Amino acid sequence: MTPHGARAGEDAEDLDVEEVLALVRNSNGDHLPDPAARREGSEPGSARTSPQPAPRHRATPWPEARAFAERAGRDAARAARRDPVSAPLDTALGLTLAAPLDALTDLPSFDTSAMDGWAVCGPAPWHVRDEGVLAGHAAPAPLTDGEAVRIATGARIPPDASAVLRSEHGRTDDKGRLYATRDVIPGQDIRPRGQECRTGDQLLAVGTLVTPAVLGLAAAAGYDAVTAVPRARAEVLVLGDELLTQGLPHDGLIRDALGPMLPPWLRALGAEVTAVRRVRDDADALHQAITGSDADVILTTGGTAAGPLDHVHPTLRRIGAELLVDGVQVRPGHPMLLARTTRTQHLVGLPGNPLAAVSGLLTLAEPLLRILAARPAPEPYTMPLRDAVHGHPHDTRLVPVVLRGDEAVPLHYNGPAMLRGIAAADALAVVPPGGSRPGQEAELLDLPWASAGIGVCFT
Repeated sequence: MTPHGARAGEDAEDLDVEEVLALVRNSNGDHLPDPAARREGSEPGSARTSPQPAPRHRATPWPEARAFAERAGRDAARAARRDPVSAPLDTALGLTLAAPLDALTDLPSFDTSAMDGWAVCGPAPWHVRDEGVLAGHAAPAPLTDGEAVRIATGARIPPDASAVLRSEHGRTDDKGRLYATRDVIPGQDIRPRGQECRTGDQLLAVGTLVTPAVLGLAAAAGYDAVTAVPRARAEVLVLGDELLTQGLPHDGLIRDALGPMLPPWLRALGAEVTAVRRVRDDADALHQAITGSDADVILTTGGTAAGPLDHVHPTLRRIGAELLVDGVQVRPGHPMLLARTTRTQHLVGLPGNPLAAVSGLLTLAEPLLRILAARPAPEPYTMPLRDAVHGHPHDTRLVPVVLRGDEAVPLHYNGPAMLRGIAAADALAVVPPGGSRPGQEAELLDLPWASAGIGVCFT
């Protein structure tokens, strides 16, 4: 599995994007073998004292392919040196902090009532003032011993108040005097100024993912915007003359499932989807679409095999792209690829079958986009499989599962062209070559909508 990404240090200063990326850097990814050497069937640095046969293609092992995608992201980020952006809170969800979030004020900024009730001073009984204290109003007058005032949650505590008596813990007699029905402890139900933080305290470090809770904390701390790593721009090219955009399949034509599915999935991975374009089965049209794109990551669907209408490989050769991963030892999704088209741009070639495309998305696009977004790597975890899973003799399998208690239950309808299984899934189980027996631990890849926090947002 991909090694862990590291969280930012607590004492980090404002950093540029390259330095932020260093905080989530794979611990050993910079020592991976060169992809070109791999494809030639030799180890890096091996002696070649005699003429060699023509290079023989060998698909990349699944864990290694993910590591190559991470390294490609680091190389692209270094080359692009994208400056951090100031993102308003309503647009910052899913970004990564490029500067620490320091408290701009004490929280709370004044002594606050934690409950509805009475602010009291001294021992009971108390004489209750006629006027009450509400949240959002000016500072109330001080209390004197034996005095109380009605107070609302979030309202300022009057000077010299000793405690807040909850509404359900007080009673009044026929003379209007207030008594407590249980002991009153000095300071009870008062949130003192600075209880959560003091001005200047670091609340969150560089490299923190902006979740809904982070947005709330930033707003409470006085921020209107946060300094963050900009989103990588992604463009989707949907290839194929056989695809319909509406209505029922007919006359050999099928509905395009990837056009609706990929953009929200990419947004959940932290990308900004700049366009979804449909490209006919024509080599020149594909060449024009790729060379005309200014996205950081181009994703194509289909056309990665060697058939008469599979134009991705010839187009990459035509533009002089560097093929980093050409096929992965994983099912479904074996014919996926990753290419560097410029120093700062990459192309992820997804297979055309829907579940195979999902496999390519999680194998190559997710690590690449995660590094470009400076997100920390998810912590790997395993669960036992309830049922046996048939494996490929040589390749890793990715199988949709649902989580039930402390087990992962493999789902049916997991063929390369099927989405019925993944639509009901919580995760994908990583099944090693040869398969898994019942009760065997399997590594799981969470799906964005099945995990907490940012993943639930696709806009």
